[in-house]
Amino acid sequence: MTDSASNQQILRMVTSGTASSRADLVRELGLAASTVSLRVQELVAAGLLTESGEGASRGGRRPRLLRIPEQGGVALTADLGSHHGRLAAVSADGTVRDAADHSHDLTAGPEQAADWLVERLTVLADRQRAAGRTVRSVGIAFPGPVDVRAGRVLTPSRMPGWHNFPLRDVLADRLGLPVVVDNDATLMAVGEHQSARPELQHLVVVKAGRGIGCGVISAGRPHRGANGCAGDISHVRVEAAEDRPCSCGNIGCLETVASGAAVLRELARGGTPVDGTAELLRLVTDGDPQATTLVRAAGRHIGTVLSVVVNFFNPQAVVLGGALASAEPLVAAVRGVLYERCLPMATAGLEITTTVSGRDAGLLGAGLTALRDSLPYAEAP
Repeated sequence: MTDSASNQQILRMVTSGTASSRADLVRELGLAASTVSLRVQELVAAGLLTESGEGASRGGRRPRLLRIPEQGGVALTADLGSHHGRLAAVSADGTVRDAADHSHDLTAGPEQAADWLVERLTVLADRQRAAGRTVRSVGIAFPGPVDVRAGRVLTPSRMPGWHNFPLRDVLADRLGLPVVVDNDATLMAVGEHQSARPELQHLVVVKAGRGIGCGVISAGRPHRGANGCAGDISHVRVEAAEDRPCSCGNIGCLETVASGAAVLRELARGGTPVDGTAELLRLVTDGDPQATTLVRAAGRHIGTVLSVVVNFFNPQAVVLGGALASAEPLVAAVRGVLYERCLPMATAGLEITTTVSGRDAGLLGAGLTALRDSLPYAEAP
């Protein structure tokens, strides 16, 4: 286990109550006492752990208790969509503070987006410092492929002008803080995994909103592939899409028939113009037949593509997140197609459900990743 991974696991175990002392950590992690002591000292020095008081004795000296400090460090986070952003501060114990939604059009270009982010994140940072919290780093969940090591955005569809934009370095220079930039669906998967399902080693998390994204956790770690586009199911060709043009420049992609944007277009063509995903979900909740039919069809299309993923990857869980995941007809349709099309061995014990962390999954993934990477001796993911 790397230094970075063991530090991260220690924080998770203390936060969850699995361990409350160095002795607990030695027993649970199977590491040498000297290694655990070194990791704990690093986290205490970084302000991410405190060690005080005394716990119950098990026959020897009473252990000192480990806790996550209430006023410890936070990461500023932004979970971005093409037309909005959700910003918050995230602490090492997984607490999300001061979350707020803001409108902004990323398609207007990277320079305007950087100005907007700096302005919003600066206000958020001031609020945290006024509350006595140390701002340690920044995590950005971006709706497109990202070269994580270089911190650059790569060829995002629907957003011309962003290719190779060095978003990490631009923000780090202007904010004076370490910055992590990663794909939004990948960070949603990280957030859901670390905050709600740390016991799972193999996980697929789908972000179904205006677009469609997918994050993959393999062997307990985010899997990005060779070029950072692992999990991109949105541009898989499906028969139902026929020859519909896609923003990626191809035709017949899943996104053209199963995304929130695609459903809204179909509603408008059918004579029911809808102002955004929230209104679409209201129609589904109210039992509107056209909206319900389209959302259920979107779920079947997503399930068709995911059936290949499940047979190939054999995850322990498929988790649906994003705005459309709150529509039960979509979730039920995905579940039905997976059980129909996947091998019985692949679905044996497979959990098909929605996110526990909900709208904050991406924020949690961005924040916990940024905090991890700012730890002493942290390694690149």
